[in-house]
Amino acid sequence: MTELAYQETLSCVQCGYCLPTCPTYISFKKETHSPRGRINLVKMAAEGKITYEDMEEAINLCLGCRACETACPTNVQYGKILESAIDAIAKNKAHQLKSRVNLVKSFLFNTVVPSNNIRQVLGTGLALYQKLGLQKVAHKTGVLNILPENLHAFEAILPKVEGPLKRAKRQMVYVPEQTKNSVTVGFFVGCIMDTMFSSINTLSMKLLQRAGCHVTVIKEQGCCGALHQHSGYSDTTKALAKKNIEAFEKYEFDYIVNSIGGCGAMLTEYPHLFLDDADWLKRAQNFTAKSVDISVLLSQLSLSYSKQLNYRITYQPSCHMTNVQNRVNEPLQLIKSIPGITFNALPEAHMCCGSAGIYNIVNYTHSMKIMDEKMRHVKELTVQPDVIVTTNPGCHLQMKLGVEREDLQKEIKVVHIVELLAEACGIEA
Repeated sequence: MTELAYQETLSCVQCGYCLPTCPTYISFKKETHSPRGRINLVKMAAEGKITYEDMEEAINLCLGCRACETACPTNVQYGKILESAIDAIAKNKAHQLKSRVNLVKSFLFNTVVPSNNIRQVLGTGLALYQKLGLQKVAHKTGVLNILPENLHAFEAILPKVEGPLKRAKRQMVYVPEQTKNSVTVGFFVGCIMDTMFSSINTLSMKLLQRAGCHVTVIKEQGCCGALHQHSGYSDTTKALAKKNIEAFEKYEFDYIVNSIGGCGAMLTEYPHLFLDDADWLKRAQNFTAKSVDISVLLSQLSLSYSKQLNYRITYQPSCHMTNVQNRVNEPLQLIKSIPGITFNALPEAHMCCGSAGIYNIVNYTHSMKIMDEKMRHVKELTVQPDVIVTTNPGCHLQMKLGVEREDLQKEIKVVHIVELLAEACGIEA
């Protein structure tokens, strides 16, 4: 069991500082669902005292938000411990008889998500489903009731997906009006992001253009590998990382920019994948040095607002933006810079919303318990917000579902920070 990050578990002194920061511990009230509990399980598994199966449930129900790392006084590398456990469990299962679920997951992660062609087909199908009125028919007839509760819930809050013609018309290069001393940006579009939220990517590039950036979308880029890494497909993750590193290092960009909190975290952690390979480690470090969230770059540049937004706003940060990328202030600065807005800080904003990649799909019931706690905090605000701002597509959908569950969809809108900034700048997709 040497593949487990055993040495890292020894740094944990079981003090409990992590407990108040852990959404699963707060929601489920079990020691095994706390960071220190999971660390102890990994330690015992590495020592041969328990099996991988004994720690599997606790590991699977971890959100991977890594808020515990920010509270830890001994700097325990919880992320490394968690990833080693996920990887070890996945490899152990691979040696066993393959179940139907494992085969489906393998097909999804190794074939569907990395394939741009397949994602385009799926995106086109969703766009037609919405534009031809099939979604309305499905809702009226109740045919979707045959779906499991988790899929039925998220189908109801699908964003408006752009059709293939509009996506095809999107520019590959955005040139600023003033090209002298402009910042060069290679834009990372992501996979799920560019399928489900392609309009946000378009708005992102137009905002960067407005702020004086020369923006380019390169065709060679692919999936970041975050979903694969969090599901134990480490070999696929490395292959995807190498593809992106090779793609972007062919160009002389000042920055590699994304508008996806979760993907951005994965991009910044590429060097961790190659600690045993000096050449790729150096290349990954060069890549990561240029990789930033759009809020980071826009906060350093100047945006010209053309519209006053008289909104009451609260903000739900992405865990991976906060705890992995360590970017807390930049989104807040941008939100507060918009003329006309009234900002109210969300109680316990650092707590995960329960999205966590595909956690809210595969652990739907547990995710909704965490989500309900998050919405309780929204309702605790002295003044109810008109808008909840997010920085990640997963958080976006999760918060939207939370609003729906509370029947507040007519009072509260959920938007990505890029959509809010674009509206204030008078920019349309």
